[in-house]
Amino acid sequence: MVFTIVILITLLAVLVFVSGLPRFAVRQITQMRLQTMESIYDYLERTGVYTREQFERLPKRPVQVMSRDGLKLNGYVLELFPESHRWMIIVHGYTVSLHASTQYIDMFQKTGFNILLVDQRRHGGSEGSYTTYGFQEKYDVQTWVHWILENYGENSVIGLHGQSLGGGTVLEYLSIAHPNVKFVIADCPYSDLTELMRHQISKLNKLPAKPLLPLVNKMLQRKAGFRLDQVSPIKAVEKSTLPVLFIHGTEDNYVPTYMSREMYLHKPEPKELLLVEGAVHANAYGINPKRYAEEVQTFIEKALGADEPAAAYLPSI
Repeated sequence: MVFTIVILITLLAVLVFVSGLPRFAVRQITQMRLQTMESIYDYLERTGVYTREQFERLPKRPVQVMSRDGLKLNGYVLELFPESHRWMIIVHGYTVSLHASTQYIDMFQKTGFNILLVDQRRHGGSEGSYTTYGFQEKYDVQTWVHWILENYGENSVIGLHGQSLGGGTVLEYLSIAHPNVKFVIADCPYSDLTELMRHQISKLNKLPAKPLLPLVNKMLQRKAGFRLDQVSPIKAVEKSTLPVLFIHGTEDNYVPTYMSREMYLHKPEPKELLLVEGAVHANAYGINPKRYAEEVQTFIEKALGADEPAAAYLPSI
């Protein structure tokens, strides 16, 4: 009798694991609750890097495009230098919105760039049901690149900056990069989605990854239309000769620092690696904005060379 009860409890536990845990994991991976604009600016203002008032005072206009799979994607255009062909597309991380990208406006304004802030699918003002970590999002970036070329000319010089999910997205984009995209800056990106999920399940949540990952993969394919193994930025990095600057905090345990180190080692030249001492996930700029901005400026100058001079600097408002 006792033996039968033990077997039933074990079977029940297995059933809960097989059905409930993978479903919860897929929701966390693809549909985690989104942060509000207020909470984003609360964080930025606490760290002292940017304020909502600064953004509200800037000249800007909203813009929408349609993704290749029929989603409306939202963005803001900051045409800071009308005579300049330089454009920076800034791509935010998971659960935030384009407002998290506003912290980088001053840095790119000082290097003479017009700026396009974009909401990733399912975030901010953009449509979408699932986050796919670059599997679909890289094509959304391509849609924005084409929008710039159509509206501001085929001689536009475009750079990409992405943080966290945005970093993985812009690295995935390397596999389909348009010739007008001249460089990529990836802040705390993941190198491989399977490895990232294995790390987060086993190291952060102390759960066995081996039985869970295959179940998560099957459910991801069924619900969100992609598999973990279909997202591997390091594969795109290995084949790209575009200049890439990898940035990572040395204390990042959410997306571990070794992922940027690994991609830097596998990336053909030209490439740069900036490790920010003491920074955790997605706060490298907040920890050391001066060094971050200096390294970015030096990288851009190398990537573009003397053939593409910066526009005259306008002080930020």
